[in-house]
Amino acid sequence: MSKHLNIPSLQENAIELLKKLIAIPSLSKQESETAKLIFDFLIESDVKANQLLNNVWAKNKFFDPNKKTILLNSHHDTVAPNKNYTLNPFEAIIENTRLFGLGSNDAGGCLVALLATFLFFYENENLKYNLIFAASAEEEISGKNGIELLLPELGEIDFGIVGEPTKMQMAIAEKGLLVLDCTVKGKAGHAARQEGENAIYKALETIHWFKHFEFEKVSPLLGKVLMNVTMINAGIAHNMIPEVCNFTVDIRLNELYTHQEVIEIIKQHIDGEIVPRSTRIKSSSINSNHPIVQSGFKLNLSSFGSPTTSDKALMNFPTLKIGPGDSARSHTADEYIYLNEIESGIELYIKLLENIL
Repeated sequence: MSKHLNIPSLQENAIELLKKLIAIPSLSKQESETAKLIFDFLIESDVKANQLLNNVWAKNKFFDPNKKTILLNSHHDTVAPNKNYTLNPFEAIIENTRLFGLGSNDAGGCLVALLATFLFFYENENLKYNLIFAASAEEEISGKNGIELLLPELGEIDFGIVGEPTKMQMAIAEKGLLVLDCTVKGKAGHAARQEGENAIYKALETIHWFKHFEFEKVSPLLGKVLMNVTMINAGIAHNMIPEVCNFTVDIRLNELYTHQEVIEIIKQHIDGEIVPRSTRIKSSSINSNHPIVQSGFKLNLSSFGSPTTSDKALMNFPTLKIGPGDSARSHTADEYIYLNEIESGIELYIKLLENIL
Protein backbone atom coordinates (compact mmCIF):
# COMPACT_ATOMS: atom_id res chain seq x y z
CA MET A 1 0.00 0.00 0.00
CA SER A 2 1.28 3.47 -0.91
CA LYS A 3 2.03 5.85 1.92
CA HIS A 4 -0.61 8.14 0.36
CA LEU A 5 -3.43 5.64 1.04
CA ASN A 6 -3.39 5.83 4.83
CA ILE A 7 -6.46 7.97 5.57
CA PRO A 8 -5.64 8.77 9.24
CA SER A 9 -2.18 9.93 8.14
CA LEU A 10 -3.71 12.03 5.35
CA GLN A 11 -6.11 13.61 7.84
CA GLU A 12 -3.32 14.42 10.28
CA ASN A 13 -1.09 15.89 7.56
CA ALA A 14 -3.98 17.95 6.17
CA ILE A 15 -4.62 19.58 9.53
CA GLU A 16 -0.93 20.31 10.02
CA LEU A 17 -0.77 21.89 6.57
CA LEU A 18 -3.80 24.04 7.34
CA LYS A 19 -2.18 25.27 10.55
CA LYS A 20 0.86 26.37 8.53
CA LEU A 21 -1.32 28.06 5.91
CA ILE A 22 -3.16 30.05 8.58
CA ALA A 23 0.16 31.33 9.94
CA ILE A 24 1.06 32.87 6.56
CA PRO A 25 -0.87 36.00 5.48
CA SER A 26 -2.36 35.33 2.04
CA LEU A 27 -4.69 38.17 1.13
CA SER A 28 -5.78 38.15 -2.51
CA LYS A 29 -2.83 39.07 -4.78
CA GLN A 30 -0.46 38.39 -1.87
CA GLU A 31 -0.46 34.59 -1.88
CA SER A 32 3.13 33.87 -2.94
CA GLU A 33 4.18 32.38 0.41
CA THR A 34 1.19 30.06 0.73
CA ALA A 35 1.70 29.04 -2.90
CA LYS A 36 5.27 28.09 -2.03
CA LEU A 37 4.09 26.14 1.01
CA ILE A 38 1.59 24.14 -1.07
CA PHE A 39 4.13 23.59 -3.85
CA ASP A 40 6.74 22.33 -1.36
CA PHE A 41 4.16 20.10 0.34
CA LEU A 42 3.41 18.41 -2.99
CA ILE A 43 7.10 17.94 -3.75
CA GLU A 44 7.67 16.44 -0.28
CA SER A 45 4.77 14.08 -1.01
CA ASP A 46 6.63 12.84 -4.13
CA VAL A 47 4.20 14.62 -6.44
CA LYS A 48 5.33 16.60 -9.49
CA ALA A 49 4.04 20.11 -8.83
CA ASN A 50 3.53 23.02 -11.20
CA GLN A 51 3.09 26.73 -10.56
CA LEU A 52 1.75 29.69 -12.53
CA LEU A 53 2.03 32.94 -10.60
CA ASN A 54 0.34 32.05 -7.29
CA ASN A 55 -1.58 29.06 -8.64
CA VAL A 56 -0.28 25.57 -7.87
CA TRP A 57 -1.44 22.37 -9.51
CA ALA A 58 -0.58 18.71 -10.02
CA LYS A 59 -1.80 15.74 -12.07
CA ASN A 60 -2.19 12.15 -10.87
CA LYS A 61 0.90 9.98 -11.39
CA PHE A 62 -0.55 7.88 -14.21
CA PHE A 63 -2.27 10.72 -16.07
CA ASP A 64 -3.65 9.36 -19.36
CA PRO A 65 -4.56 11.91 -22.07
CA ASN A 66 -7.06 9.41 -23.47
CA LYS A 67 -9.12 9.52 -20.27
CA LYS A 68 -11.56 12.16 -19.11
CA THR A 69 -10.36 14.53 -16.38
CA ILE A 70 -11.78 15.69 -13.05
CA LEU A 71 -10.58 18.95 -11.47
CA LEU A 72 -10.30 19.22 -7.69
CA ASN A 73 -10.04 22.92 -6.92
CA SER A 74 -10.10 25.31 -4.00
CA HIS A 75 -8.43 28.63 -3.21
CA HIS A 76 -5.70 29.64 -0.77
CA ASP A 77 -6.25 33.40 -0.67
CA THR A 78 -8.26 35.08 2.09
CA VAL A 79 -10.12 38.29 2.74
CA ALA A 80 -8.65 40.84 5.16
CA PRO A 81 -9.28 40.01 8.83
CA ASN A 82 -12.62 41.15 10.22
CA LYS A 83 -12.03 44.20 12.45
CA ASN A 84 -13.75 42.46 15.38
CA TYR A 85 -11.17 39.68 15.71
CA THR A 86 -10.27 38.94 19.32
CA LEU A 87 -7.68 36.30 18.40
CA ASN A 88 -4.60 36.64 16.23
CA PRO A 89 -6.00 35.87 12.75
CA PHE A 90 -2.61 34.53 11.65
CA GLU A 91 -2.17 32.10 14.53
CA ALA A 92 -3.61 28.59 14.29
CA ILE A 93 -5.30 28.02 17.64
CA ILE A 94 -6.97 24.72 18.53
CA GLU A 95 -9.58 25.00 21.25
CA ASN A 96 -12.43 22.60 22.04
CA THR A 97 -12.03 20.66 18.76
CA ARG A 98 -12.10 23.89 16.75
CA LEU A 99 -9.23 25.27 14.68
CA PHE A 100 -9.29 29.08 14.68
CA GLY A 101 -7.55 31.30 12.16
CA LEU A 102 -8.12 33.42 9.07
CA GLY A 103 -8.95 31.17 6.12
CA SER A 104 -9.52 28.09 8.28
CA ASN A 105 -13.14 27.79 7.13
CA ASP A 106 -12.98 29.76 3.86
CA ALA A 107 -11.52 27.81 2.29
CA GLY A 108 -8.48 26.26 3.96
CA GLY A 109 -10.36 23.24 5.28
CA CYS A 110 -11.69 22.51 1.80
CA LEU A 111 -8.28 23.03 0.22
CA VAL A 112 -6.38 20.61 2.45
CA ALA A 113 -9.21 18.06 2.34
CA LEU A 114 -9.18 18.06 -1.47
CA LEU A 115 -5.39 17.83 -1.47
CA ALA A 116 -5.55 14.81 0.85
CA THR A 117 -8.15 13.25 -1.45
CA PHE A 118 -5.90 13.83 -4.47
CA LEU A 119 -3.01 12.14 -2.65
CA PHE A 120 -5.24 9.18 -1.77
CA PHE A 121 -5.80 8.45 -5.47
CA TYR A 122 -2.48 9.80 -6.76
CA GLU A 123 -0.64 6.49 -7.35
CA ASN A 124 -3.65 4.44 -8.46
CA GLU A 125 -2.93 3.06 -11.95
CA ASN A 126 -6.50 1.98 -12.68
CA LEU A 127 -8.53 5.18 -12.34
CA LYS A 128 -11.32 5.65 -14.87
CA TYR A 129 -10.65 9.40 -14.82
CA ASN A 130 -7.58 11.57 -14.54
CA LEU A 131 -7.37 13.87 -11.53
CA ILE A 132 -5.95 17.38 -11.36
CA PHE A 133 -5.56 19.18 -8.04
CA ALA A 134 -5.42 22.98 -8.26
CA ALA A 135 -4.87 25.47 -5.43
CA SER A 136 -5.82 28.79 -6.97
CA ALA A 137 -5.35 32.45 -6.08
CA GLU A 138 -7.49 35.61 -6.09
CA GLU A 139 -10.82 33.86 -5.55
CA GLU A 140 -11.98 36.36 -2.95
CA ILE A 141 -11.74 39.23 -5.44
CA SER A 142 -12.65 37.23 -8.57
CA GLY A 143 -9.23 38.21 -9.85
CA LYS A 144 -8.03 37.41 -13.36
CA ASN A 145 -4.76 35.85 -12.18
CA GLY A 146 -6.46 33.00 -10.35
CA ILE A 147 -8.36 30.03 -11.74
CA GLU A 148 -9.26 31.97 -14.90
CA LEU A 149 -5.56 32.27 -15.76
CA LEU A 150 -4.82 28.67 -14.82
CA LEU A 151 -7.59 26.79 -16.64
CA PRO A 152 -6.06 27.08 -20.15
CA GLU A 153 -2.90 25.43 -18.78
CA LEU A 154 -4.77 22.38 -17.54
CA GLY A 155 -6.21 21.09 -20.78
CA GLU A 156 -9.73 19.78 -21.24
CA ILE A 157 -11.69 19.28 -18.02
CA ASP A 158 -14.85 17.17 -18.04
CA PHE A 159 -16.15 18.19 -14.63
CA GLY A 160 -14.92 19.56 -11.37
CA ILE A 161 -15.32 19.66 -7.61
CA VAL A 162 -14.95 23.16 -6.17
CA GLY A 163 -14.12 23.22 -2.48
CA GLU A 164 -16.14 25.78 -0.55
CA PRO A 165 -17.69 25.39 2.93
CA THR A 166 -21.12 23.78 2.41
CA LYS A 167 -21.30 21.43 5.42
CA MET A 168 -20.41 18.70 2.88
CA GLN A 169 -23.77 19.07 1.19
CA MET A 170 -23.97 19.48 -2.59
CA ALA A 171 -24.40 22.94 -4.11
CA ILE A 172 -25.63 21.92 -7.55
CA ALA A 173 -26.46 25.49 -8.59
CA GLU A 174 -24.99 28.88 -7.79
CA LYS A 175 -26.21 32.42 -8.33
CA GLY A 176 -24.35 34.69 -10.67
CA LEU A 177 -23.40 38.32 -10.04
CA LEU A 178 -24.01 41.36 -12.21
CA VAL A 179 -23.12 44.86 -11.00
CA LEU A 180 -24.53 47.79 -12.95
CA ASP A 181 -23.45 51.42 -12.75
CA CYS A 182 -26.47 53.51 -13.73
CA THR A 183 -26.70 57.14 -14.76
CA VAL A 184 -29.87 59.23 -14.93
CA LYS A 185 -29.54 62.70 -16.45
CA GLY A 186 -31.64 65.83 -15.82
CA LYS A 187 -30.94 69.52 -16.32
CA ALA A 188 -29.11 71.84 -13.94
CA GLY A 189 -30.86 74.91 -12.55
CA HIS A 190 -31.10 77.20 -9.52
CA ALA A 191 -32.95 75.61 -6.60
CA ALA A 192 -34.46 78.97 -5.54
CA ARG A 193 -36.30 79.29 -8.85
CA GLN A 194 -37.19 75.60 -9.24
CA GLU A 195 -35.35 75.59 -12.55
CA GLY A 196 -34.08 72.62 -14.50
CA GLU A 197 -34.97 68.95 -14.23
CA ASN A 198 -33.97 67.20 -11.01
CA ALA A 199 -31.93 64.07 -11.85
CA ILE A 200 -32.50 62.73 -8.33
CA TYR A 201 -36.26 62.75 -8.76
CA LYS A 202 -35.92 61.04 -12.13
CA ALA A 203 -33.57 58.47 -10.60
CA LEU A 204 -36.06 57.76 -7.81
CA GLU A 205 -38.54 56.55 -10.41
CA THR A 206 -35.92 54.22 -11.87
CA ILE A 207 -34.86 53.01 -8.41
CA HIS A 208 -38.51 52.31 -7.63
CA TRP A 209 -38.60 50.08 -10.72
CA PHE A 210 -35.50 48.16 -9.57
CA LYS A 211 -37.11 47.65 -6.17
CA HIS A 212 -40.41 46.26 -7.44
CA PHE A 213 -39.71 44.55 -10.77
CA GLU A 214 -39.77 40.76 -10.72
CA PHE A 215 -38.26 38.59 -13.42
CA GLU A 216 -40.59 35.95 -14.77
CA LYS A 217 -38.39 32.86 -14.43
CA VAL A 218 -38.04 31.55 -10.88
CA SER A 219 -35.54 28.76 -10.25
CA PRO A 220 -36.55 25.82 -8.02
CA LEU A 221 -32.96 25.83 -6.75
CA LEU A 222 -31.99 29.51 -6.65
CA GLY A 223 -35.33 31.29 -6.49
CA LYS A 224 -35.85 34.74 -7.99
CA VAL A 225 -33.39 37.09 -9.62
CA LEU A 226 -32.63 39.65 -6.89
CA MET A 227 -31.85 43.33 -7.54
CA ASN A 228 -30.72 45.84 -4.92
CA VAL A 229 -29.64 49.46 -5.31
CA THR A 230 -26.62 49.66 -3.03
CA MET A 231 -24.90 53.00 -3.77
CA ILE A 232 -26.08 56.45 -4.91
CA ASN A 233 -24.38 59.78 -5.64
CA ALA A 234 -25.74 63.09 -6.91
CA GLY A 235 -25.45 66.85 -6.56
CA ILE A 236 -22.58 69.26 -6.04
CA ALA A 237 -24.24 72.12 -4.12
CA HIS A 238 -27.29 72.61 -1.92
CA ASN A 239 -28.67 75.39 -4.12
CA MET A 240 -28.24 73.67 -7.49
CA ILE A 241 -30.71 71.29 -9.10
CA PRO A 242 -28.58 68.19 -9.85
CA GLU A 243 -28.25 67.31 -13.52
CA VAL A 244 -26.80 63.82 -12.97
CA CYS A 245 -27.57 61.04 -10.51
CA ASN A 246 -25.39 57.92 -10.41
CA PHE A 247 -26.30 54.74 -8.58
CA THR A 248 -25.17 51.12 -8.45
CA VAL A 249 -27.30 47.99 -8.62
CA ASP A 250 -26.24 44.59 -7.29
CA ILE A 251 -28.02 41.79 -9.19
CA ARG A 252 -27.94 38.10 -8.24
CA LEU A 253 -28.97 35.93 -11.19
CA ASN A 254 -30.46 32.47 -11.10
CA GLU A 255 -29.34 29.88 -13.65
CA LEU A 256 -32.32 30.58 -15.93
CA TYR A 257 -30.98 33.93 -17.17
CA THR A 258 -27.74 35.03 -18.80
CA HIS A 259 -26.18 38.38 -17.99
CA GLN A 260 -27.09 39.72 -21.42
CA GLU A 261 -30.73 38.67 -21.08
CA VAL A 262 -31.02 40.54 -17.80
CA ILE A 263 -29.33 43.62 -19.24
CA GLU A 264 -31.69 43.69 -22.22
CA ILE A 265 -34.78 43.40 -20.00
CA ILE A 266 -33.57 46.28 -17.83
CA LYS A 267 -32.87 48.47 -20.87
CA GLN A 268 -36.46 47.99 -22.01
CA HIS A 269 -37.86 49.37 -18.76
CA ILE A 270 -35.68 52.19 -17.45
CA ASP A 271 -34.85 55.73 -18.51
CA GLY A 272 -31.12 55.99 -18.06
CA GLU A 273 -27.73 54.60 -19.02
CA ILE A 274 -26.44 51.32 -17.59
CA VAL A 275 -22.87 50.04 -17.72
CA PRO A 276 -22.07 46.52 -16.48
CA ARG A 277 -18.83 46.32 -14.51
CA SER A 278 -18.34 42.71 -15.57
CA THR A 279 -20.25 39.77 -17.00
CA ARG A 280 -17.72 37.14 -15.83
CA ILE A 281 -19.49 35.88 -12.70
CA LYS A 282 -22.20 33.80 -14.32
CA SER A 283 -24.82 31.62 -12.67
CA SER A 284 -24.28 27.90 -13.07
CA SER A 285 -25.78 24.50 -12.39
CA ILE A 286 -24.95 20.82 -12.73
CA ASN A 287 -27.58 18.28 -13.76
CA SER A 288 -28.87 16.21 -10.85
CA ASN A 289 -28.33 13.13 -13.04
CA HIS A 290 -24.60 13.83 -13.39
CA PRO A 291 -22.49 10.90 -12.06
CA ILE A 292 -20.83 13.00 -9.33
CA VAL A 293 -24.20 14.23 -8.06
CA GLN A 294 -25.66 10.74 -8.20
CA SER A 295 -22.66 9.53 -6.20
CA GLY A 296 -23.53 12.10 -3.56
CA PHE A 297 -27.14 10.98 -3.44
CA LYS A 298 -25.93 7.40 -2.82
CA LEU A 299 -24.08 8.77 0.22
CA ASN A 300 -27.31 10.44 1.41
CA LEU A 301 -25.96 13.93 0.74
CA SER A 302 -28.57 16.63 0.12
CA SER A 303 -28.48 19.16 -2.72
CA PHE A 304 -29.24 22.88 -2.73
CA GLY A 305 -28.78 26.11 -4.64
CA SER A 306 -26.08 28.42 -3.29
CA PRO A 307 -26.65 32.20 -3.05
CA THR A 308 -22.91 32.89 -2.73
CA THR A 309 -20.47 33.09 -5.63
CA SER A 310 -17.24 31.15 -6.12
CA ASP A 311 -14.70 30.32 -8.80
CA LYS A 312 -17.12 27.80 -10.28
CA ALA A 313 -18.68 30.81 -12.02
CA LEU A 314 -15.54 31.02 -14.17
CA MET A 315 -15.57 27.38 -15.27
CA ASN A 316 -17.12 26.32 -18.56
CA PHE A 317 -17.70 22.71 -17.50
CA PRO A 318 -20.04 21.12 -14.94
CA THR A 319 -18.95 21.66 -11.34
CA LEU A 320 -20.15 20.55 -7.94
CA LYS A 321 -19.49 22.92 -5.03
CA ILE A 322 -19.00 21.00 -1.81
CA GLY A 323 -16.69 21.14 1.17
CA PRO A 324 -16.20 20.96 4.94
CA GLY A 325 -17.05 23.98 7.06
CA ASP A 326 -20.00 26.32 7.10
CA SER A 327 -20.44 29.30 4.76
CA ALA A 328 -22.04 31.25 7.63
CA ARG A 329 -18.60 31.42 9.32
CA SER A 330 -16.83 32.84 6.27
CA HIS A 331 -15.42 36.36 6.65
CA THR A 332 -16.43 36.49 10.32
CA ALA A 333 -14.30 37.48 13.29
CA ASP A 334 -12.47 34.56 14.94
CA GLU A 335 -13.20 32.31 11.97
CA TYR A 336 -12.91 28.59 12.71
CA ILE A 337 -13.50 25.09 11.44
CA TYR A 338 -14.07 21.92 13.44
CA LEU A 339 -11.25 19.39 13.16
CA ASN A 340 -13.73 16.58 12.60
CA GLU A 341 -15.23 18.54 9.69
CA ILE A 342 -11.88 18.30 7.92
CA GLU A 343 -11.45 14.62 8.80
CA SER A 344 -14.95 13.60 7.72
CA GLY A 345 -14.66 15.88 4.68
CA ILE A 346 -11.66 13.90 3.45
CA GLU A 347 -13.53 10.63 3.94
CA LEU A 348 -16.60 11.93 2.10
CA TYR A 349 -14.59 13.36 -0.79
CA ILE A 350 -12.91 9.96 -1.20
CA LYS A 351 -16.22 8.09 -1.11
CA LEU A 352 -17.77 10.59 -3.51
CA LEU A 353 -15.05 9.86 -6.06
CA GLU A 354 -14.76 6.13 -5.40
CA ASN A 355 -18.24 5.62 -6.82
CA ILE A 356 -17.11 6.92 -10.22
CA LEU A 357 -13.37 6.17 -10.24
